[in-house]
This record gives sequence, C-alpha cells and structure tokens, in this order.
Amino acid sequence: MNVVVFGATGTVGRPLVEQLAHEHQVTAVSRQGHADEPGITWAQADATDPGSVARVLEGAEVVYYLVHSLGATDFEERDLHAAETTAKAAEAAGVRQLVYLGGLGDDSPDLSAHLRSRRETGRRLASTSVPVTTLRAAIVVGRDSAAFETIVSLVDRLPAMITPRWVSTRTQPIALDDVVAYLAGVCGLEPAFGEELDVGGPEVMTYREMMERIAELRGKRPFIVEVPVLTPYLSSLWLHVVTPVKAGIARPLIEGLRNETVAQDDRIRELVPVELTPFDAAVREALEER
Repeated sequence: MNVVVFGATGTVGRPLVEQLAHEHQVTAVSRQGHADEPGITWAQADATDPGSVARVLEGAEVVYYLVHSLGATDFEERDLHAAETTAKAAEAAGVRQLVYLGGLGDDSPDLSAHLRSRRETGRRLASTSVPVTTLRAAIVVGRDSAAFETIVSLVDRLPAMITPRWVSTRTQPIALDDVVAYLAGVCGLEPAFGEELDVGGPEVMTYREMMERIAELRGKRPFIVEVPVLTPYLSSLWLHVVTPVKAGIARPLIEGLRNETVAQDDRIRELVPVELTPFDAAVREALEER
C-alpha cells in the first residue's frame, strides 16, 4: 500500500517509517528536507499548509498522523488547525484510513491542556468521512521520548527528590518497539477502522515506582519525598532546572501526570498480537541507545 507518515522524524515516527518500509511504499513527511532512502521517499510539508499536505497525499491509501506542537505557547490551536487541514486533505485525496497516536487518560473529566489537546486532535481528525484508527498510549519508553528522558534525568541528577503528588499517579508505560509494532499492525486493517484502541505495556505502576525501577537499573538509590505544595507551574520550572526538558514542554507534560493513564480495554491484543516487552527490558534498551 501507499503509506504517508506525518511526523516521520519524531521519536515514534523514525522507527515506524523503517518498519512500514518492509511491506509498503512509504512517504515520510517532515518540515525539513531529507534524502530518500531505500524503500522510503522523503517529502517536505507543513501539516498546517493545505497545499503542501494535498501534494504529499496524492495517491495515499493510509496516512499516519504523529504531529504535535508541544512547546509552542499556542500548541492547542496549532494542533487543531493541523489536524483539520490533514483530515480535509485526506478526504479529498480518497485516503482509506487515518492512524493517530493519542494519549491514555484523555477521557478523564479533569484533563490537562496536553491531554485535552490530544483528545480534540483525534476528534478533529475524525471529522470527515475517512475512518480514523486511534491508538492511545501512556509514557513511551524509548530514546528521545520527552517524558522518559525527563524521568531518567531526574534519577541521574538528583540523589534526593522533593516531588509533587503526581508521583503516586498510576500509569502503564509501553516500550517504543511495541508502540511501533501496534501502529504498523493496524495499517489497512479494516476491523480497526473507526476504532479507539488502548495500548499499554505489561505492567501498571506509579511514577514513583517507575523512578525507583530506573534508579535500580542505574545503580542508584534516590530518596523521594512527596509534598502537596508544588503546583504544575513550579514543577515545570523545577524540571527545567534539573533536566534537559524545556519548561514549555515540561509544563504540559507535568500537568498531564495528574491524570491516570492506564489501558481500559485490551482489544488491540486480539487485532494485533504483540509480545509485550517487560518494563526493565525496555528501559535497558533505551538506555543503551542513549
């Protein structure tokens, strides 16, 4: 099939393009130019520009949408505009399926701006006649994953941590390889058309447990104390000081950590059988790649 991937240079996009190229004709889209690779044609487009989007979607059958504007002050507006532009162009091009990677926890009544944006982006993508397959994931364990890199940096740089209450929130981290396998597996899969599917790793844990597990693998024993007074704003500034993550990215991520991100159904396991990677093994692989 002819497959187009928006966000092809991102943490998930890069390995997904390589995986899809084994079976499909792939056009990888980014805002900067890249040289073509075996089985992969690179195209330059901006998801907010109707002309460039229409151009790269000519002849496309399946389109992956992995775009986000996190870090921009108006990321919610940008994401909605880009999603609407892509959805309309996909419909005009006769695309059979849109595939979107959203976030677990976006059905909570008390959503952060980041998770709200993920939810509304999915709805905007589904506003045309093109069926959308949405996979909803929590933290992705892999190199360059902003949330994962943040936690590793905290573990590496702080022997003791005074942390907000979000460290007791439950989440279900998933290995990057497993997310890519699920995404590739739904390509052209008609039973997945129009479905929202939760994808999670084999273990549910709190963020504190996650930090402690990573610390053990790093040979560290951080002392963690939870306090109720750190607001999302102060938490983001704190992260900006002690990790490489910019405050503009850290704040939306941190606000989202108050929402539990645990898979509520496992239908994806039947549609796309994947042998899930244990958390410790996923962390080891990600750290080796760093």
